[in-house]
Amino acid sequence: MQKRSSKKQGPKDINETAFRIAGEAVGNLEPQYQKQKNPAAVELGRAGGLVGGKARADKLSAEQRSDIAKKAANTRWSKHNDTHQ
Repeated sequence: MQKRSSKKQGPKDINETAFRIAGEAVGNLEPQYQKQKNPAAVELGRAGGLVGGKARADKLSAEQRSDIAKKAANTRWSKHNDTHQ
């Protein structure tokens, strides 16, 4: 089973890296920049995230919200104190 991405991260050889850096410094090669995120996609994802929590809370009853909060608190505290249940 593959544990890492097979995407090429850049030159593995130190000589290739030195050649690329020198080429960029002199102006023979274009600088390699990391891929930029699409601002429209970022905004859309953020908008959905802001709406999602409130929509979920509106669908739950007060008792369900309370049960979820108690379970979360127990989980948080059980990491520090194994006797708390």
